[in-house]
Amino acid sequence: MTKIAITPHRLSPLSGEPGALERAGLLGGDASPEEVVVAYHERTKHHFHRYAAAQGYMDWATQPDPFRRYAGADLVRLPLPKAGRPLPYWQLYASATLPPAALSFESVSLFFRYALSLTAWKQVGETRWPLRANPSSGNLHPTEGYALLPALEGLGDTPAVYHYAPREHALERRATLDAKRWTELVASFPEGSFLVGLSSVHWREAWKYGERAFRYCQHDVGHALASLRIAAAALGWRLVLQGGVSDGTIASLLGLDRDEDFTEAEREEAELLVLITPDFSMPLATDLKPLTAQSSGLLWQGRANTLSPVHSVEWPVIDEVAQATRRCESAPITEDFSGFPSEEELFGTPVRQGLLTVEQAILGRRSAVAMDGSTAISQEAFFRMLARLIPTRDGRAMPWDAIPWRPRIHLGLFVHRVDGLAPGLYALARDPGKVEILKAVMGSEFCWQRVPDCPPGLPLYLLKEGDCRALASTVSCGQAIAGDGAFSLAMIADYRDSLATYGAAFYRNLFWEAGMVGQLLYLEAEEAGIRATGIGCYFDDPVHAAFGIASREWQSFYHFTVGAPVEDGRLSTLPAYNVEEER
Repeated sequence: MTKIAITPHRLSPLSGEPGALERAGLLGGDASPEEVVVAYHERTKHHFHRYAAAQGYMDWATQPDPFRRYAGADLVRLPLPKAGRPLPYWQLYASATLPPAALSFESVSLFFRYALSLTAWKQVGETRWPLRANPSSGNLHPTEGYALLPALEGLGDTPAVYHYAPREHALERRATLDAKRWTELVASFPEGSFLVGLSSVHWREAWKYGERAFRYCQHDVGHALASLRIAAAALGWRLVLQGGVSDGTIASLLGLDRDEDFTEAEREEAELLVLITPDFSMPLATDLKPLTAQSSGLLWQGRANTLSPVHSVEWPVIDEVAQATRRCESAPITEDFSGFPSEEELFGTPVRQGLLTVEQAILGRRSAVAMDGSTAISQEAFFRMLARLIPTRDGRAMPWDAIPWRPRIHLGLFVHRVDGLAPGLYALARDPGKVEILKAVMGSEFCWQRVPDCPPGLPLYLLKEGDCRALASTVSCGQAIAGDGAFSLAMIADYRDSLATYGAAFYRNLFWEAGMVGQLLYLEAEEAGIRATGIGCYFDDPVHAAFGIASREWQSFYHFTVGAPVEDGRLSTLPAYNVEEER
C-alpha cells in the first residue's frame, strides 16, 4: 500500500508575522485585536524544529491545585443521585421524547453530576488523581463552573450565585440576590430556568504548556459547554448560549471582577454564560439587558484559594490575547440552517437503540492513553460518529442547537482501520455549503470522491488512498496513538474569515466548537465500545501541508484519535464519591 507523506514544498515558513517570535509582546499598542490574535496563533504554533514557548520541564513544587474553593462561602452539598438511571444514550438526541424534569435540588444535583463532576479517581502507588465528566488538556482542568439559581428547597431560601465544587459535589454560595434583582434577571425566561457561567484559570494550563495554554483553555471550555448541553438534555432541558452578553458583564455577575476576593489568588477569565430552560416551545432571548446594570442587591462572601505558592514563569502573551478576544455587548448571531441535512439523511434510519445508558456513557468516559494498533471499527459506527457532528436543518440536533453559528470547524481525517473503507486521507465538510470552498483550499492532487454507502446527508469525501498511519503520528508531535487507532483527525477552522465576520472574540468560539466536536467523539466512542483521546500537541503547518493547505486563511485547531484502547494495568480505579457515606 502506498504510504502518504507530507509534500515538502507545502510547508509554511516559521512565522507569517514578521518579528512576532522575537518580541516580548505580540504587537505594538496600535495593533487591532484581530492582528493580536493572528500574531498569537502564529507565535504558538509547534514546528518540526521548535515547539511553542514553554518552561520545558515540570516544576512540581508549583503545580497548581486542581480545585478552586472560596473560604468563608457557605458550602451546600448536593445529594448524590442514585446510580443506574435507565435513560438510553441515544435518547439524548431525541429531545421531543423526553419530558423536562422539574427544577429542584435533586435535578440540579444530577445536572452538575453529568456536566462537571468527578467520575473516578486513578491511583498508582501513593499517587492519586481525579477524572471528571468534562475532559481537560493534561487533566489540569482550568475551567470553573458557576450557577445563578432561584430559591430551592434544600439549596437555599433566596436566589443566589454559586460556584460548583467538583471534589465535594457541592455548591458554594458566593452571593445572595434580593427578590427584585432575581426578577430582573429572569423576567424574559420561562419558569424553571437558571443560568450557568464558565471561566478559565489560565495559570493551570500555562504551568505545563506555556504560551500555547490559552488554546487549551478554550478547548476545555468547548468540552465543558458540550458537557453542559448533554447534561441538560439528560433532564429534558434546553441550553442557549448567551452570545450577546459582554465578558465584563459575566465577570461582574459571577464575582470574578472582585479584587478583594482574589488578593493573592490566581484570577479567572470570564468565558461564557448559558441559559438552562425546560421550555422548548418559545423563542428565547440571547441577550440579557438587565445584566448591564450595576450588581446591586448582591451580598458577596468567600475568598478564592491560591492555587500555586509561586509562579516561576509568567506568560504575558496569554494576557494580551485574552484582552484582545474579550467580548463586548453585541447583537446575537443568527444564521440559516435550511440547507443542512435532516436526521434521516444523516443516519438513514434514526438511531433508536444502543449499548449504553446516558449515565454509563458520561460517567464511564475515559481518555485512552494508548491504542492497540490493530482493532478496526465498522463503517456503520464510523458513519454514525461523523453524522453526530453535523447540525440538522431544523436546528434541533443536540448539542449544536446550543450555538447559533454555522459550523466553522471541518475535519481532515486519517483513516486507518474502518471495515470496507480504503485507508487514506478523507475530508468531512460539517457545513455542506463549504464543500467547494474546501476543494479550492486543499491540494489540487486530491480526488474528492464521495464515499460509497455513506448516508446521503453526510458530506464525507475520499481525498487520497494510502497508508497514513506514520503521517498521522508524525504531525501529531510524533505520538503513536494518532496512527494506532481506527482513525484520527485534524479539526480545520475557517479561521481568518471567522475573525473578519465576527471579530477577534470569535477566536475563542472556534476552539469552543472544536472542543464540542471532541466531546461528541468521546461519547460516541464509548457508545461504540472503544475510546477516544484529544490531541493538543501537533505540528500546525505540517498538518496543513498534509491536506494541501497553503493559505493561512485556514488553520488546524485540534486533533483527535479514536480506536481500541490499551489499558494500563498499573492503575487502580476508585469511585469518585463515597455514595454510602453521603446518604
